[in-house]
Amino acid sequence: MKEKILADRYRLTEQIGMGGMAIVYRAVDLRTGHNVAVKVLRPEFNEDSEFISRFQREAEAASKMTHHNIVNLLDVGMDGENRYLVMEYVQGKTLKEVIQERGKLSAPLACQIAIRILSALEHAHRNGIVHRDIKPQNILVHADGHIKVADFGIARIANSSTLTKGDNVMGSVHYFSPEQARGEGANATSDIYSTGIVLYEMLTGRVPYDGDNPVAVAMQHLHATPVPIQNLAPDVPPAVIRVCMKAMEKNPAMRYQTARDMASDLRAALEIRDDRQMFPERELEVRQPQPKFYNDPKNLTDTGRNRSRQAILKRRRMIILTVLLGLAIATGLFFGARAIITQLETTARIPELVGDLYAEAEQTLKDLGLKCEPVYATSEEYPVNTVIMQSNPADTVVHKGDTVFLTVSSGPAAQDMPELQKMSYQDALTLLKTMGLNDITKERVVNGEYPVDAVVSQQPAANEKVNKETEVTLTVSGGETIVPKLTGVTLKEAEEILKQKGLKLNPQLNYVDTRKAKEHAYVAVQSPDPDVHVMLDTPVTINLYRYPTDKSEMNITMTVQNSKENVNIRITLQALDSENEIEAFSYECPPDAARTQTVKINLPDERTYVCRVYQNEEITDTLEVGMQ
Repeated sequence: MKEKILADRYRLTEQIGMGGMAIVYRAVDLRTGHNVAVKVLRPEFNEDSEFISRFQREAEAASKMTHHNIVNLLDVGMDGENRYLVMEYVQGKTLKEVIQERGKLSAPLACQIAIRILSALEHAHRNGIVHRDIKPQNILVHADGHIKVADFGIARIANSSTLTKGDNVMGSVHYFSPEQARGEGANATSDIYSTGIVLYEMLTGRVPYDGDNPVAVAMQHLHATPVPIQNLAPDVPPAVIRVCMKAMEKNPAMRYQTARDMASDLRAALEIRDDRQMFPERELEVRQPQPKFYNDPKNLTDTGRNRSRQAILKRRRMIILTVLLGLAIATGLFFGARAIITQLETTARIPELVGDLYAEAEQTLKDLGLKCEPVYATSEEYPVNTVIMQSNPADTVVHKGDTVFLTVSSGPAAQDMPELQKMSYQDALTLLKTMGLNDITKERVVNGEYPVDAVVSQQPAANEKVNKETEVTLTVSGGETIVPKLTGVTLKEAEEILKQKGLKLNPQLNYVDTRKAKEHAYVAVQSPDPDVHVMLDTPVTINLYRYPTDKSEMNITMTVQNSKENVNIRITLQALDSENEIEAFSYECPPDAARTQTVKINLPDERTYVCRVYQNEEITDTLEVGMQ
């Protein structure tokens, strides 16, 4: 799509990224001349409702937020089959690229970057948005040093509906939280955990958990302890390490509960040298002076020598007992560890599988050395092929090789499609919704046999089996009328004729210059042509003859409101004896243009008109105008 113009506005100049869901292009906004980033849903997903839902969720999440540390959403739309989001363009690199180039980042720099990530998350969390995919690849570092959090593609809106199959494995395995690894819902503290992982990587130059496959990495999030930061980066202040490790607590209740709290502690950690100032609860190690004993054999009495020998013998007995006790403990630990290892090798703990896709649940059990058998059942709540029940509850310990039975959704129960023909569209819609059918498309057609808005045909047909996931198309009567001949009549006469025929006048008038004064204000051309059968309320476009005179032109002077963005200016005319409001002029006034603007409009005929000036669709001026 290089050099393609999208939606007649965005010229795509180069591809700058590609993800699992979308392709990202650098583009030029032809209206403003600014560089923007355009994210286009990959063509193979144009018909995939789940990916479309995820794409729309990103747009919904981004639209709720405006923050200097978040890549802001500028526009959303479709061009043909292409769904796209227009985002702020960030000239620079990802944080992952910066880490790969520099290795470890200094503690002050890493903390400043983390604070800006947390600032963005605090804004998102206050708006009910959980990012769920915080990782260095989604952090953009502008060439001027600004930090921007990007890609809310799998963000979860706090009150949104059940997750789709594409969301079951959320985020990137190296950065997601233990609760995400268990398949549980993510919340604000999950984003904080991921931020802790990113901070660890910035400080050490490596991720805390790594492995040969995603499952191995996920298990480390659940059970492993990372290599201490001080072992990899000795110069990192202890206070910073404490903040990072608190964010990475496996128990969400032990982490920072808000991004603001973590950011505050990071700022404090940068300002102090001794982390005991920041964490006063830490116990201090106090070294007590040891008493000094002066043993001078020459000055010892016999009693003193006997006591000295007894003390030596007592110390020897204590050493022997300590060694024997240590051997006993070591032996117990060896056999205990061997028993634990044997149990781990022969048993497995059942995870929570309800809500997972069957294929993923089957693979999870296979990785644990267990077998799986599906039992299918209808479900109104769970999507097709989703696990709705498991034979062994979560955390049950079973022997490897055992079989786990999973009840899997086969979708909603089927029911007969009703007969909707001749029914009003609104009644048909109400009936379908009571049956749980919500994917309904309305198509209007020219039809003089049925009343306007009555159902002419339906798909699926009556008595076919349907469920709540079935797509329904209703073809509805738009009525029928014949386009009259309008050429040679005045605008006023054309409005009246169209009204009698149940048609509308297109508010956008066009003009044809003429050298004959007597043709002025008469209809020159019309579309559709006369005698064409069309639906009621179809708009008819007309071109009026215009004989240029000073009387038919008028200057309108207005004061444009101050704005940092373009202001949409629209001027309309409505004759005092007419119901039609026609558009006489429209344009976009840039922010750097003069605030006092004068434009020239054409009066269609000799009638008196109400002239309205709209700025960003709000009326700012109203006046009466007419030919002098």
